Amino acid sequence: MIPKTYKEVIDLGDGREISIETGKLAKQAHGSVVVQSGKCMMLCTVVSNYHSADVDFLPLTVDYREKFAAAGRYPGGFFKREARPSDGEVLTMRLVDRVLRPLFPKDYHAETQVMIQLMSHDENVMPDAMAGLAASAAIQLSDFPFECAISEVRVARVDGEFIINPTREQLAQSDIDMMVGASADSVMMVEGEMDEISEEEMADAIKAAHEAIKVQCAAQLRLAEAVGKKEVREYDPEDNDEALEQKIHDMVYDKTYAIAKAGSAKHERGQAFSEIKEEVFASFSEEEQDELGKLIHKYVAKAQKKAIRDLTLNEGLRLDGRKTDEVRPIWCEVDYLPSTHGSAIFTRGETQALATVTLGTSRDANIIDMPSYEGEERFYLHYNFPPFSTGEARPIRGTSRREVGHGNLAQRALKGMIPDDFPYTVRVVSEVLESNGSSSMATVCSGTMALMDAGVAMTKPVSGIAMGLISEGDKYAVLSDILGDEDHLGDMDFKVTGTADGITACQMDIKIKGLSYEILVNALKQARDGRLHILSKLTDTIAQPNETVKPHAPKMVTEIIPNEYIGALIGPGGKVIQELQKETGTTIVINEDPVTEEGIVEILGTDQDGIDAVLAKIASITFKPDVGSVYEVKVIKILDFGAVVEYLEAPGNEVLLHVSELAWERTENVTDVVNMGDVFDVKYFGIDKRTRKEKVSRKALLPKPEGYVERKPRERDDRKGGGRDNRNRDNRRDRKDRN
Repeated sequence: MIPKTYKEVIDLGDGREISIETGKLAKQAHGSVVVQSGKCMMLCTVVSNYHSADVDFLPLTVDYREKFAAAGRYPGGFFKREARPSDGEVLTMRLVDRVLRPLFPKDYHAETQVMIQLMSHDENVMPDAMAGLAASAAIQLSDFPFECAISEVRVARVDGEFIINPTREQLAQSDIDMMVGASADSVMMVEGEMDEISEEEMADAIKAAHEAIKVQCAAQLRLAEAVGKKEVREYDPEDNDEALEQKIHDMVYDKTYAIAKAGSAKHERGQAFSEIKEEVFASFSEEEQDELGKLIHKYVAKAQKKAIRDLTLNEGLRLDGRKTDEVRPIWCEVDYLPSTHGSAIFTRGETQALATVTLGTSRDANIIDMPSYEGEERFYLHYNFPPFSTGEARPIRGTSRREVGHGNLAQRALKGMIPDDFPYTVRVVSEVLESNGSSSMATVCSGTMALMDAGVAMTKPVSGIAMGLISEGDKYAVLSDILGDEDHLGDMDFKVTGTADGITACQMDIKIKGLSYEILVNALKQARDGRLHILSKLTDTIAQPNETVKPHAPKMVTEIIPNEYIGALIGPGGKVIQELQKETGTTIVINEDPVTEEGIVEILGTDQDGIDAVLAKIASITFKPDVGSVYEVKVIKILDFGAVVEYLEAPGNEVLLHVSELAWERTENVTDVVNMGDVFDVKYFGIDKRTRKEKVSRKALLPKPEGYVERKPRERDDRKGGGRDNRNRDNRRDRKDRN
């Protein structure tokens, strides 16, 4: 018997619906839901252990996977099964994690897993926009200590109208692609890309998304009420000692305030803070340290955070001595690496990124193969964050989720400025060499300069800045170009990228409730001032993209050929194209236009002569003479009934010059008129109706001899046999009879 199910339906307002159902699947999980829109179905399960792990943080794992069976496809690879998550899946995991994590109690340390699976795919539904809704709905059905329901939606703008959870087709027409995560009361997370929009437009998009999220949060609460809301589980909270906290505060606060006000460098400041902590520990006996060690660590960090925040709010000063709107010193350099196609260094304070650019053909595009989306990226960016960049030594275990997320943000910031008709595939790699705040924004800046250095015709240069917000009651301070230490002590951190004309990408995490849109817009406008300052430093270093690629970089030429010539250019078994690449030292890629079915030939090479040779070969293969035109030809073969000639402007294209077209006079031997290697002009007459072959003539360009009489055409024999030529037939019969 099918168990009883509970269901809530959310109306998106344009005929589309999202349903949340529970009670049928995965009932041993602590909470489970199936979220459906159209044919798209997503299962989310949540489980949290009842005993705390021996850690001082929340060990939360958010896992999002798209099953290939959901789209009726097989996974690629030898083993034909899903393995490590794709970058797209990792990005969705990060979006959900960033909204869920702050809503668990700070002292809740139980191992917690949120697992979201795409079970059925609908090509008109983008599943990542429903992942946050599914996660929160499942948690609402559990007994987890979780503050409130949340949801996430994607907001787009098409023709000035906001669309919630658009289709991929609508998104392609939109100038905004933004994911917003929020509760009914407060916006908590924003991430997306935009087409140079203003700060006010961005705030309007967030408002539109928040209104839709309020409806989705209410639906979750109704579902939990219908099922029966569980009592929140009891868990072991962290120990607290108010007297100890006050004692440590008195020992730490003033000293930390003084160090913070001194405006020292990162390592010097860190050493001074460590000495304060050591002094505090030294004031306790070994027995007390063993018993209270975790509390001492916590209270020292809390007092230091309070002192640094108060310094900024009270005096407008920051850890490194800057004012709230001041950007650290910047220096830049381009063309640093001699062998790359483009390179640039961007250094801002103690953060440094070295970016490189590599140019390639469509064959080098980044292939995206997910159940929910198949495609390719002709522009992509990779971000590397080695441990030495922060003065640490730690294990290196492949690309981290953080590296995927930061690289994606920088890629989204820049990709809109790459012209659609730029022929190359472009790969940017950012190596973070130093980090003390916003290496992703340093990646955007170094990436911009490296692209311009490589000769990529960017529409406009892009810069980026990381911002912070500290608030207490009615007082607040917006911080431009935040340090690493300021990243965790603030109430909001956000990164904004853009050109001089508007925002191209953003990433925002808001840690406080009820942040007003007025403060948000003010913060975005202060970010704009910082962006423009940084942008001026970039353009001082390299004002315009280089007009050409570097001498050692490959040159790209694209040629369009009719569909019927693609096979001739490739040759049997690829023989022609392979030999051509070998002879010319080029790379040749042929794609078929899906609309016109024409062949798009990409020729990539560092030697212009090699590229010219390929173009000449293509011209030769696709050569079609025009009727009535005169062409220069060369004799390449002598036959009894004529000469085979080759068009000099299209080597390899041959045509028979019949003996009757050599001269006006009767020609007994071809060699009486032309010989091997002779060069002369012929006139092209097109297809001869009688022979159904191409006809060219030498004599048509020669004057007729004086007294020349045109031979009468042979009379047609209309007797049975269709005018068949019976010459010598009787003679053949006589010979046969004699034999």
